[in-house]
Amino acid sequence: MQQYVIFFNQINRSSLPLVGGKGANLGEMTQAGFPVPSGFCVTTLAYRDFVATSPAMEAFFAKLSNIDASDLHQVREIGQGIREHLQQVAIPGKITAEILHAWKKTGTENYYAVRSSATAEDLPNASFAGQQDTYLNIKGQEELLTHVRKCWASLFTDRAIVYRTKNGFDHREVYLSIVIQQMVIPEVSGIMFTADPVNGNRTVVSIDASFGLGEALVSGLVTADLYKVKDHVILNKKIARKKLAIYAVPEGGTVTQELPAAQQEQQVLTDSQIIDLAGLGKKIEKHYGQPQDIEFCVAQNDFYIVQSRPITTLYPLPDMPQQPVRVMLSFGHAQMMTDAFKPLGLSVLQNMVSQRLFKAAGGRIFLDLSDILHNKLARLIFPKVLSNADEAMSRAIDVVIKRPEFLKGRQLREADAVNASTVGKILMPVMKQVWTILRSGDPKAGREHVDKFMQQHMAQTRQALCGVQGAERIKAVKKQCDSIFTELIPNIGPYLLAGLLANVLLKKICIRKFGNQTEVDLLNKSLPGNVTSEMGLALGDLADKVRNLPDVQEYLKVAKDQSFFSGLDEVPGGRQCKAEFAAFIDKYGMRCPGEIDITTPRWYETPTRLTSAIFSNIQSLKPGEHRERFARGEKEAAEAARRILQAEEGRLTSKPVSRLINVYRNLGGLREHHKFLMISVIGECKQAILAEARQMAATGILEQAEDSYYLTLDELHQLLQGNMAKPVTELVARRKAQYQRYQELKPPRVMTSEGEIVIVPPRRDHIPAGALLGSPVSAGVAEGIARVILRPEEAVLKAGEILIAPHTDPGWTPLFQSAIAIVTEVGGLMTHGAVVAREYGIPAVVGVDEATTLIKNGERIRVDGTQGLIEFLSTPNE
Repeated sequence: MQQYVIFFNQINRSSLPLVGGKGANLGEMTQAGFPVPSGFCVTTLAYRDFVATSPAMEAFFAKLSNIDASDLHQVREIGQGIREHLQQVAIPGKITAEILHAWKKTGTENYYAVRSSATAEDLPNASFAGQQDTYLNIKGQEELLTHVRKCWASLFTDRAIVYRTKNGFDHREVYLSIVIQQMVIPEVSGIMFTADPVNGNRTVVSIDASFGLGEALVSGLVTADLYKVKDHVILNKKIARKKLAIYAVPEGGTVTQELPAAQQEQQVLTDSQIIDLAGLGKKIEKHYGQPQDIEFCVAQNDFYIVQSRPITTLYPLPDMPQQPVRVMLSFGHAQMMTDAFKPLGLSVLQNMVSQRLFKAAGGRIFLDLSDILHNKLARLIFPKVLSNADEAMSRAIDVVIKRPEFLKGRQLREADAVNASTVGKILMPVMKQVWTILRSGDPKAGREHVDKFMQQHMAQTRQALCGVQGAERIKAVKKQCDSIFTELIPNIGPYLLAGLLANVLLKKICIRKFGNQTEVDLLNKSLPGNVTSEMGLALGDLADKVRNLPDVQEYLKVAKDQSFFSGLDEVPGGRQCKAEFAAFIDKYGMRCPGEIDITTPRWYETPTRLTSAIFSNIQSLKPGEHRERFARGEKEAAEAARRILQAEEGRLTSKPVSRLINVYRNLGGLREHHKFLMISVIGECKQAILAEARQMAATGILEQAEDSYYLTLDELHQLLQGNMAKPVTELVARRKAQYQRYQELKPPRVMTSEGEIVIVPPRRDHIPAGALLGSPVSAGVAEGIARVILRPEEAVLKAGEILIAPHTDPGWTPLFQSAIAIVTEVGGLMTHGAVVAREYGIPAVVGVDEATTLIKNGERIRVDGTQGLIEFLSTPNE
């Protein structure tokens, strides 16, 4: 016998297929003893049997399966047709009988709320809140059955159809239960979030409350009071002016009334009610094991919970205690890669750097520097240093580390001692070398030492990975990842830091002498040995080779990655440039946009991704212009050095300043060397992992080699040893779905262990109306056409265009040759885009939030890299 009705006290979370998300939550809370008004659910079986009585529904479902969610006219027409049809379909007698039996048992004299409860709503990873209709203050047999039918029809509201289509839900497979719940006639209603919905703080309860029924608040009819509570203490109260309220009326239905003037300004909940309600919310959160979005009401001074669902919009937390408060920085923002990592990418980076420092959350890596920042000197220096990477991150960190709750996180005296010991053991030997280099070392020989070390390290890496196979090869990959920083710090660190310190000292000298740092900015140009600049020059050479080969150009427009090189043999002129392509890939093929994630396709896997950069060079530069620019930059740098020395002529400081210039010009170009080495190692490790993964795919252990991207290094090692306890196919499928969810998240720059996303907006003093504000990182002003590019392989940049990007890393460098200015959403003074822009002498503004959304393709804009402003001059149609 079909079960068409279930009472709340018979429902638990396993009842979801029968009663939907809302019904399952109400039943579970009832059984857990929370104050839930009584009621019952009309099950999804009733919905299915009701729909099955209509032969016309098959044709409607066929239309829905082919619907275009962006065609709102089509959605409206089909949705309205289904709703009108279902409201004319008779409810089968057996279903009617069970509904009326439950209604009589619950109380025919009561008023009821009739709400939808879909099987795909109020779930941990998807909230369908508000997709279907709700009816309040329903009384009487006919009214009840009429609104049950209306609720079923509301599964096909326009908004519900669009939501399901966009989120990949099959319209046939989403079923509707109906919650019929006794109405509490409340004096007060509202919504409570057991975590702050604005900043994500898991320890703060946020309560919105207004008089009467909650519909006034939900529909936006009134502005509710807002209360924030933490640890049984009210943090703040915002008392709103509540002009209207919605009340139930005795004859059924509701009425909207204007409140008396005195009541409009009145605090809705008393302080003791606020604290008690927050405590109740935290108990419900504890029961479910995650933050909740709770609908409540107050009747005769008693609280009632009429709904609880997971908050699905919070950014996930790392696996760590919330207390004491710790602060974490987004590693992706610092590295200009804010996309989610696949599990293998996270695993590789966590093997490279201490797992105590690296915390994974939402598919991203965060740096937990709390222990270091408990040191007084670190708190003073770190925000200033961080501003070179990301101004917005620096502002947020500076606020958090001054808070009392952060400062009391550890005994400060102990923290100072620990950090002093750390500094002594790790940094002091490096700083001694830096001092020697600045004072008397040969900087050119230092650059040669770094290059030789990198060549030797890569030779050792290749040898270590080629000499083993199976589980031993994965073990070798782990070893190479583990050792890279311990070897990199003493061999590259001192020379890199000497170059950076020379730059800082020269800036101070120039500001004292000239009142600005313009001469030092010119010294940045065409630095010898900069691996990123050299890559840009090599790509320019490749473009010049292709420039006069029209058949090769046509081939590049249609080339496939798998046959890229063999296809060149078949094209007139292809063999002329094949060697140059091969040489470029051999040296730089391990690079790509988003290169810090090992799973991202490298250029050696996808050489066609270089074609857009090649065409950008051809279209925007003259033959040899990239080399002429570099030579011009060398000349400008030499002239700047001469002017700086002239200003010091005859002084005792002349010789030290000359030395600083020599150190910076020889070692300043090492800024990217540590990352170049790291990416080179990652490139070799990827080939080793894929070799094993292809073998596992061939033997059926994995469905395809790329499934290895969804496993950690330890899991791959276990799999190759035959010790994997989990079914790998199911694990990979779950991880793929999780990765897709993570990709939709916007990662925070700074987050605390309590989940708070810390945002401190920049000051906007004297900013022109409508202008966007960011960090000025490369001086100058340029006007041109905006070209929004989300991925560098997707577009060609034309002459006179301004590059608008979410972020840039070395994989974007080829496009810089063509741009007249750069604007990015992420970055700071010393991040990749800023440094390359200064070397190329083009204006750049970074850290412009939502730049790729606010600036449209084709708009004419002005980029002021001196003040950090972007002004709109015309729209695309003007």
